[in-house]
Amino acid sequence: MDPFEVRMQFLGLLKRLSASQQSIQRVVVYAIKNFAGCGEDLWDCILEECQKGTINSRINILYFLDSLCETSLLAKSRAKGQDRESNLYVNFVARDLNKIVENVVPKGRQGLPNLVSTKQILQSWRNKRLIDPQTIDDALILLSERQVNPSSSSSSSSSSHHSTLPRNEIFKRIEEDRERHKRLRERRWVQPITHNPSSHQPPPLASFLPLTSTGDGAQELTIDIEFENEWETTSDWNEDDVDAAAEEAELCFPAEGEGPMDLS
Repeated sequence: MDPFEVRMQFLGLLKRLSASQQSIQRVVVYAIKNFAGCGEDLWDCILEECQKGTINSRINILYFLDSLCETSLLAKSRAKGQDRESNLYVNFVARDLNKIVENVVPKGRQGLPNLVSTKQILQSWRNKRLIDPQTIDDALILLSERQVNPSSSSSSSSSSHHSTLPRNEIFKRIEEDRERHKRLRERRWVQPITHNPSSHQPPPLASFLPLTSTGDGAQELTIDIEFENEWETTSDWNEDDVDAAAEEAELCFPAEGEGPMDLS
């Protein structure tokens, strides 16, 4: 199959892409299969469709990229020789992430339906370290500028250029959002097994694992990634923590003359 035919078939798959996992996996398998000879051309197709497609098709492409990145890293872990050095489409996503975000969540009211879902995907990539956290932070800053107040938007944003979606498109979007959010909740708690799967042996105790940092890239251990995610979401020590600690200490070590702690 020549590159032109590969490109045309891939564009057809992208245009028929939906929120279902079966549809997403069909496009992912095709993209991975043809990466060696047509990877750059296929990536150009993704960017083109992300720019020209409807607002609903653009969010479908973002969820497709989520599966594509994970499959690319999985394919890398199973590769041998020089193929283990390639991240496949992950490098393309990291390079053009800001462009993707700008297309999926355009300025004004038109992009608001995709705002929350896009943030959820980016946070998921950040937690799993699919892409460098600093790159994700830059994209999140870009998204924060999209949070406009609908009541204060100019009359031009409600012009005929951004017409209201038809009724059937609205119901289709509701059903697809339900499917996407269900899938995202299923995968949100899953941490990557390892970023450096050199063996299939059971993982050792955490106390015997080497120390790593975010600068180690692919060598960073999953347990360190999970710790950093928890550390970033933990608030600073404050008066409420002092009161809670004092209350627990009083329950565990009652004053003289008081009864034992109720363990029921």
